[in-house]
Amino acid sequence: MTAGPPDRSPRRTPEQDRARQIALFVVGVAVVLLVSSVTWFGSDRAGWGIAQVVVGVLVAAAGLVLYRRASRGAGGQPL
Repeated sequence: MTAGPPDRSPRRTPEQDRARQIALFVVGVAVVLLVSSVTWFGSDRAGWGIAQVVVGVLVAAAGLVLYRRASRGAGGQPL
């Protein structure tokens, strides 16, 4: 016997775990893009730096949307 009440929290499926990992990977790519964009500004290529910042922000937004979708349970309810 175990002490305490049984755990009644909903469990994530393997598909939700995989979707969460992919979302975190996409957010990580966005962070790398945003952090490395300063090198373009340092080498007098501000146009490329601005473009990379824009792409980084768009990728970060996509990653956050994916993460939010992966964090929701069946029927769109939060886990």
